[in-house]
Amino acid sequence: MVAALSTCVVAGLAGQGVAAGTPSPYAFAEGAEEIDGAASNVEGPLLVAGSTYKSSLPRVGQRFYRLELKAKENAYVSATAVPRLGTKVSYADGLKVSVQDANGYNCSPLDSEKARFGSSESARPITATASRRVGTAEKSCTGAGTYYVLVERISDPETTQEEWDLELRVASEPALRTAGTTKPPETWDSASPQPPTGARKQREGGTSFNKARGLENGVWGDRVEPGETHFYRVPVDWGQSLSVGAELGSSGRGLTEDRGFVSTALVMSLTNPVRAQVDDADTAYDGKQNVTALGALPPVAYENRFAPERKVSAMRFAGWYYLSVHLNPDVAQKFGRAPLDVTLRISVEGSPRPGPAYAGSAKPADEFSVTERDAEAARRGESDASATSTGGGGGDDRVMVMIAVGGIGTGVGLLTILGVWTLIARRRAAAVALRGASAVPGATSPARFGPPRGW
Repeated sequence: MVAALSTCVVAGLAGQGVAAGTPSPYAFAEGAEEIDGAASNVEGPLLVAGSTYKSSLPRVGQRFYRLELKAKENAYVSATAVPRLGTKVSYADGLKVSVQDANGYNCSPLDSEKARFGSSESARPITATASRRVGTAEKSCTGAGTYYVLVERISDPETTQEEWDLELRVASEPALRTAGTTKPPETWDSASPQPPTGARKQREGGTSFNKARGLENGVWGDRVEPGETHFYRVPVDWGQSLSVGAELGSSGRGLTEDRGFVSTALVMSLTNPVRAQVDDADTAYDGKQNVTALGALPPVAYENRFAPERKVSAMRFAGWYYLSVHLNPDVAQKFGRAPLDVTLRISVEGSPRPGPAYAGSAKPADEFSVTERDAEAARRGESDASATSTGGGGGDDRVMVMIAVGGIGTGVGLLTILGVWTLIARRRAAAVALRGASAVPGATSPARFGPPRGW
């Protein structure tokens, strides 16, 4: 009966388009505190390093938050805007983030980011990151005390009036024990490495940074529906360089004389451990396979932060680098709602080198390093949520994505979906109880995506 219900849900949603205003399937961090930003800096709620928060951003106006920082502490604040699916956004729509001192001075104008939806003009999660940096090269915002985070929305008058959900994350990087050079590396091999070849290994992406699936060197396959954004993560250590290529597979419907064309069909974006953008790329689509790739990136080095070019400066930390892949919903109008095959070619080159000598600990812990546990998580395809969760499965994630992207057609469909979720919850609770009673060393954890085992 459960199998019949799941089949009913999939069949009922498969042919539907993205309904305007459909909640995004973006999975916020588990346990994230919900806070309301303030219209004035004096009322901004406190953000603590190492923590993640859920908030919102109105159509018009700005929102303030507060930081309490030490004198020798680099702070990075990322803001991920999550609009509802199917809502209208324009090329120029987006958000910007800054960290300011008590005088309203922008602590790092070169690092303050704006994020826009760009030429795809499709609603999806976008992220901007700002920082307060310390060191011999910094002449402002150097003292301990209160600082303010300002998140502003960049909006076109013709676009949606709805507020956006917002995920805020704060990371802290300690200063160096001994001040070093403030010059970026003079040379690095900017030639793009040969992309890996071979058979694809299937690995379905997650629905957010928090559920990004780990990847290591190799060729990886996924299937992405129009309107979806899938997240992945790759560990890159000090001294290593990363290259990423993506291929969008052919569509049976597109192999005709009157096939359509989508100018920005696939959008790929890479962000560093603090979610600051490194680089992005996109490709058009006419039903035939097409490829795109990120530009050549330097080996990870602390000194990269002093480089003027963004994609070099952003490669300043070891740790998890996040890759998002978005398929424009316009693809559905030309080629149908069926998911398309996406092939990712991931290459991490170079031997790990010792990292900088920090005068303290990062928050979150191990934020700027690659551990053996990280390498294992990449090999197994684990997300941050699956690596730390004691719950079972996660098979309901895919069901929720289908609902968000496909839309809910009728009250009957909603009742069916609720019934499936209830069964999932009961199975999960039973699985947790069973593991608590008899844990088996070395047992394989349940699948991260798809229906719970036993369906």
